[in-house]
Parts: sequence; C-alpha cells; structure tokens
Amino acid sequence: MGADSDQLDPCAAPRERRAIEGGRVRVVEVLATGTNGGAQEHVYSLVTRMDRERYDVRVVSLSHGSSVRRLEKAGIEVGVIDEPDDRVAVEALAEMLAPLEPEVVHNHMYRAEVVGTKAALHLGEMGCRRPAVISTVHSSRVRCADDRQTLRTLTPLMDRLIVVSWAIEQKIREEGRFGAPVSLIYNGVDLQRYNHQQPCCTLHDDYRIPETSPIVGVVARLEAEKGHRTLVDAWPLVLAAHPEAWLLIVGEGSERNALDAQAASLGISGRVVFTGRREDVPAVTAALDVAVLPSYREAQGLSVLEAMALSRPVVASNVGGIPEMIDDGVSGLLVPPGDCEALAAAIIRLLSDHPLADMIAKRGHDLVHNRFCIELMTNSIEALYDEAAVRLRASEGVHR
Repeated sequence: MGADSDQLDPCAAPRERRAIEGGRVRVVEVLATGTNGGAQEHVYSLVTRMDRERYDVRVVSLSHGSSVRRLEKAGIEVGVIDEPDDRVAVEALAEMLAPLEPEVVHNHMYRAEVVGTKAALHLGEMGCRRPAVISTVHSSRVRCADDRQTLRTLTPLMDRLIVVSWAIEQKIREEGRFGAPVSLIYNGVDLQRYNHQQPCCTLHDDYRIPETSPIVGVVARLEAEKGHRTLVDAWPLVLAAHPEAWLLIVGEGSERNALDAQAASLGISGRVVFTGRREDVPAVTAALDVAVLPSYREAQGLSVLEAMALSRPVVASNVGGIPEMIDDGVSGLLVPPGDCEALAAAIIRLLSDHPLADMIAKRGHDLVHNRFCIELMTNSIEALYDEAAVRLRASEGVHR
C-alpha cells in the first residue's frame, strides 16, 4: 500500500482518546481454561496490544496450560486457579481479586462467565468495590438446560456482553440471555504479525512432502465440531483429481486417533499428515496452497481470518459467523457443513483454477485489513473498559 491508501486504512489510523482521571484502568481478564483455542488467542492478542500506560491488565486462568505459559512468556502477569469446584473457584478468585481492586473483570468462555461474575459479585459482599463485569461469548456450543438457566440468571447482573459475530448474538437471544447490553466486536488479526510472514521453509522436509506437491491444510483443535472427519472423507475425491496433493492437519485434540483410523480405512494415510501442536502456525499457514475450515459450528473462525491475512485462498463451512467474513466466490468459498463432496469440489476448484485462487486470496487479504484487524478489536474493547471505569469512578466520587 502507498501512503495515500495507508491513510484510508482503518487499521492504520491513529486513535484519539481523552485522558481518564484517576490513573490507569485496572482490568483482569478471566480465562475458563489455559489450553489452546480461539478464545485464548483472542485474549493473548488483546492483552499484548493494550496500551500499558492507560491500562493495568493481568490474566487469571481457571486451569494451567500452554496459553498460560505463552502469556507469561510475553510478560503478562497470570494467576492460575486450578480448582474444578465452581464454588471453591469463586471464593479463590474473589480472594485473588480483592487486593487488585479491579475496575473491570472481563470473562472469556462459559466457566469464566460463571466463576468470574460470581466472584465480582462476591467482592461486593466482602465489602470491596464491585467491578464492572464484561463477558465475551466465544463459543457457538449448544448449552444444556441447566447451563442455559445459569446464564439467564447471571446475565442481568453483568454490565455488558460482547459477541464475536451476529450468529452468536442470535444464539444468546435464543438462549434467553437478556438484561445486559450487547456489543458486536469481531475477533481481529495482528497484521503486523501476519503481513510479512514468510512460509515455513522446512515444511516439505519435515513431513517428506515433495517440493512440487500442493498442500491443503486445516488449523483447528482436533474435536468433533471442527469437521475434520468430513475433510478426511473428502480427501480421496481430491486425490482423484490431484493425486500429488497432501493434506496437513495441524492441531491436537481428542479426535486424533479416530481421524488416524479413518484415514487408514480410506487408504489415504500416505497423503495425510497429522502435525500435532506447532509453535509456528502463521508460518505453516503461509505455506498452504489452500486453507480449509470444515466446522459443523463456529462462533467466528479465527483461523479463517489468519489464512486470509496471509493471502491464502480459503474454503470453509457456511455456518455460524463464517459467512460474515466470507463473500462466497469472492473472498473465499463456502460449502455446506458435513458435505464431503461439496468440500472436495471447492478444494479441487482452487487447486485447479490458479487465477481464481489468487483473486480470492487477494480479496480475503484486503477484507481483513478493512474489517478484521487487531487494532479495531482492541480499540473497541478498550472503549468499553474506559466507559466502565469512568462510570465507576464517577459513582465513587458521588459517595465520597
């Protein structure tokens, strides 16, 4: 981009904000689990991009895991409450929060919504200041009746809900979650991290893939909802049209053994690679010829945005928040969930039609720049923190 286009780029535009009296805004992010996933990536992107001169931010995770270690490595203070009993976890979190005197408790994922909200309320019962409670709904998971009732009870006690797509907004309405204002804030991609990312130069050697072979890949937890089984079922059809192609499945999870057995039963194990966890996912994604996300349900699909940011052509399921990111045939190809034939046809189309693949890759890249960068996400969330802190401080001033 040239200088003129940079001025028009909403992700590059500087943000002007009023100073907040009373010092830095104290924020605690509460994570339901310290393992890997889209919510953990969201929190990492958020807290590492926030203005440290304006915000005092730290994280509490309700379990240990690789995301905790990653946050600590980035210099973020992380507390861990590894307690499976919610009642005990609420007490422990309230005790941890009390000396921090947070003005905002921001919950991420279901268990954090429950434990974090109850802990914030308990602070008030302890005679401490009750912080504002913000909860981000990251998952499209269908909750059981008891969980839905818990959320319906807690939501009016929250100060704000954040949804990561219109599909999630519809989901919370269907669950009967009313009583708190709702803000739509899409997950964002750190373009500084992805714009100049070079493809992994050892990928072919790592897995003995011929240099001339195209690689199709999926980056997602190996869980049933992510649709890997449909992709494996589609792969023989792809190989019939492109016998030189390889399938790269990046991630770890409970479906690993079942997927391995499925590939063996289809006779395609020699063309399917399970990489397990990779620390260089952006570089791996940049090396793909086609990126796929065959989910059966999806809140938004952060790996789709990351692939688009890397100018990779994308095939994804037409579910949840994914259609809000992809204009079918323009910035990606959408297919019905669970349809292995449609999935195979879309992959074959991009492997065969290079001009189309290049056009889709460029349009996807441009779309991320315009609508889904980390700056837009961070600025929007910071504005909610500012609003909550100003309201809380004004309230305290009235009662002094």
